[in-house]
Amino acid sequence: MATLALTAVGTLVGGPLGGAIGALAGRAIDSAFIGSTSREGPRLAELALSTSSYGQPIAQVHGTMRAGGSIIWATDLREDSTVEGDGKGRPSTTTYSYSASFAVALSSRPIVRLGRVWADGNLLRGAAGDLKVGGTIRVHSGGADQLPDPLIAADKGASCPAFRGIAYAVFEDLQLADYGNRIPALSFEIVADDGAISLAWLAGGAVDGNAVALDAFGGFALEGAPVAALETLAQLVPMDCDGAGDRLAVRASGTAIPVPLSAPARARGEDRFAPATGQSRRRLPPDRRSLGALRYYDPARDYQPGQQRAPGPVPDGEPQVLEVPAALHAADARALIAAAARRQTNGREMRLWRDATLDPGLGPGSVVTLPDEPGLWRVAGWEWRAEGVEFELVRMVPGDVAAIAASPGQGPTLPDHPMPPTWMSAFELPWDGYGDGAAPRVHAALSADHALWSGAALFAVEPGGALRSLGASGRRRAIAGTTLDPLPPGSSILFDRAARVRVQLLDPEFALASATPELLAFGDNRALIGREIVQFACAEPLGGGVVELSVLLRGRGGTEHLTLDHAAGERFVLLDGAGLAIDPARLGGEGELAAIGLADPDPVTGSIANAGISTRPLCPVHPRLRIAADGSLEWRWTRRARGAWAWRDEVDVPLNEQVEAYQVGFGDPDMPVARWDVAAPVFTLSASELAVLGEVAPAGRFFVRQSGDHAMSLPLLLPRP
Repeated sequence: MATLALTAVGTLVGGPLGGAIGALAGRAIDSAFIGSTSREGPRLAELALSTSSYGQPIAQVHGTMRAGGSIIWATDLREDSTVEGDGKGRPSTTTYSYSASFAVALSSRPIVRLGRVWADGNLLRGAAGDLKVGGTIRVHSGGADQLPDPLIAADKGASCPAFRGIAYAVFEDLQLADYGNRIPALSFEIVADDGAISLAWLAGGAVDGNAVALDAFGGFALEGAPVAALETLAQLVPMDCDGAGDRLAVRASGTAIPVPLSAPARARGEDRFAPATGQSRRRLPPDRRSLGALRYYDPARDYQPGQQRAPGPVPDGEPQVLEVPAALHAADARALIAAAARRQTNGREMRLWRDATLDPGLGPGSVVTLPDEPGLWRVAGWEWRAEGVEFELVRMVPGDVAAIAASPGQGPTLPDHPMPPTWMSAFELPWDGYGDGAAPRVHAALSADHALWSGAALFAVEPGGALRSLGASGRRRAIAGTTLDPLPPGSSILFDRAARVRVQLLDPEFALASATPELLAFGDNRALIGREIVQFACAEPLGGGVVELSVLLRGRGGTEHLTLDHAAGERFVLLDGAGLAIDPARLGGEGELAAIGLADPDPVTGSIANAGISTRPLCPVHPRLRIAADGSLEWRWTRRARGAWAWRDEVDVPLNEQVEAYQVGFGDPDMPVARWDVAAPVFTLSASELAVLGEVAPAGRFFVRQSGDHAMSLPLLLPRP
């Protein structure tokens, strides 16, 4: 208030100069009555993030701390494009992705290793060293023999610095899709020392501080002069300085064995204190701003700033908040501020004492006793004079406090799940009646056991083993798993209410739902078990990601021949559209696919199951035999059509082939004895022809295949005569 008043008065009387003089006077009055409002010690940043400002200091990291760092080198964004589709039935789509390469300075002293990395508040690198997005990271520890990074050297050439003495991390081709296609705000968990923090290291070797233990401090970020850090730490960890040697010696206060002082010595001269008695006593006035709280970085909350208050009644005036850029646990922080507040309140009694005995072992920090005076005293200062050594003594009060329970508070807990490996199943599905019926419907279902999975790059495996890119899978996971039981044989005509199969889903968070007959008619709950396509009406969760499926429709989509061939451990894929459709033009006829995700050291490969089912006609059904009076045989059957699954209005389904044609054979379907081509679902054979065939192959059977535009159907065995 005096600052504002005297500034206004000074401006009215003497203009701008008078206002300046009034402001200085007002600040002096305010400081005397109110106290300084400046905060003590280094300031805490609210989790400082990476910057690239010139002149920004790079902190010296001690112990383990979280810091933002400074970007010291970067390239322009790199753009990559992926084309999906070829415009033939599927629109051509071009997807763009961006990445960047850059380097971030972490510490202006060497470090041991790099821990976690946060990007825009989310984990970019886990504790195991795994990146959550695409790209690579290299860490340079900042040693004296550090070599230039090869990526920076390729950009800078012969002028590339090695940044010796500076620990830094280099990100190469970091994918930026999750961060708005920009370099995110980064912060790093830096491990500079595995052991306890050394006060001598904090002071840069200028002092001998090995006698001061900083066991409670897990880390410290030093950005300014070491003396500022010493001044701040001295309020929490009592220490004394002695400059008598070649270096400033720092030792913990009150740790020495008490030394008794002799009777006080008299002195001559009026300029001496208490020349007649050799001693004086005084009591310091209470501090206008007492220690009230401590702000620090809390490792339990991922190094978010925390604050602990000293226990007891709130003192008068404005409590001082001490800010320390150190990593502390909540209980340690509260114990430190409680002890510091107690020392400040109770340690105001001082004595001046003149001792005629010269003891070189006595110095700042020594503990002494006085004749006929109870208690212990700490030597805060001393000076040698002709009449003796004049000591400045401070009464020692119990400053340490017992452990105090403290809570770090609620903070964001980011899960650090290891990047899951990629699970893939490749298969071909029957044509659904839409689009080009001549194109294979190849799909790849990719998934993982955790939602952290960020997708994978998909490739076609060429005959020589080379990989040809098919694009990215995206992050959507297919609901997939493994059967725990063999699926029993069943009929493809009616609901199979007897068969049951348990499925262990990849992720317990996956869920399967039951469906009504109406929903089944519209194609819901289609799944691939092994190579058979089934539909399930009931899905009962059993816990732990295990689901029991029952009330099944078997052999869907022309896979009725696979209802007898099942075993435990088969792959399960829910056909709900999550599978990635592969453009057959880009596939090039290869029968194997590969996927590579962030956590896949080697490509995950798989052959395409049910290859050819998209273009293969369905096997005819309902075979019938009629024997005429003259002994001739007439077989008839009912055709089916690709892509026509619903029988509406009781009319024939469309053929979906260029012509209707069949191939009738006798004997082994793979090596028939005789074969006939017919253009209608009927075949006639005379008795004499039948007799000749019976002599050639007595155990032979008649069969029929439908001839399609691209393939032949599976054989249908005709009734025996």
